[in-house]
Amino acid sequence: MKGFNILICEGNTPEEGKIFQDVGIATHTESLKESLAYYNKNLRIDVLNPCLELNLNEVIPKLKKYDGLIWGGSSLNIYNDTPEIRRQISFMKECFKSVKKILAICWGMQVAVTAAGGEVKKGVNGSHIGIANNIELTNEGLNNPLYKDKSNKFNTPAFNFDEVVTTPTEAIHLASNKINKIQGLNFKSGVSEIWGLQYHPEITYKKMINIIKFRKDALIKKRNRFKDEEEINNHINFIEEEIKISKKDSRMLELRNWLNIIN
Repeated sequence: MKGFNILICEGNTPEEGKIFQDVGIATHTESLKESLAYYNKNLRIDVLNPCLELNLNEVIPKLKKYDGLIWGGSSLNIYNDTPEIRRQISFMKECFKSVKKILAICWGMQVAVTAAGGEVKKGVNGSHIGIANNIELTNEGLNNPLYKDKSNKFNTPAFNFDEVVTTPTEAIHLASNKINKIQGLNFKSGVSEIWGLQYHPEITYKKMINIIKFRKDALIKKRNRFKDEEEINNHINFIEEEIKISKKDSRMLELRNWLNIIN
């Protein structure tokens, strides 16, 4: 596979990224780089954090050089009106003017959908903590190049509390499960074609378990997702059973297929 110019946008704030690093958890950008290198070691990757104050006069003219953009995950909630979130939405709109192929993962999809006129809200059917079960491809998903060779029903790493409730105009619904109706989406905005995923093919289950352990107090006391530590440990055991049967090539097929799309 030949080399491409890829821009990775880190969805987390620098402060959150440092928290991850301080406890030995790879940032989402580091996970993306490692997973992409599994398929193509010739990628020329630049990293940008749109949470920061950006000199857009310098950044925007350079966007056209990228063959593709990947926008990763975050612990932010898109409906909170903060400067960091506003900057991300604004920058995504600029990317729509210049970058032809975009892979928007979890938070990245929520930013892209919002920038393109859709809406994201807190999930009403629960959340995914480390894993999403029984994601099923729609008829359109079965025929979309992003899901080439993918099983029509699968489990995958995921971590989200929010969901897309209104899709951009003429968006194609690719995948769904009982927690989030929109697990996969394909739409266009400006010059961009965007593939959005509500889950994380680039993150390992082991990293998800580390995040759960790190966030266990918040998951119990703040999120009210688990009643106690025993329930968290049972959930971790469930994910560890999935690790035994999960195959790396199957888990990350969306990354391979997206790289083939921009080839």
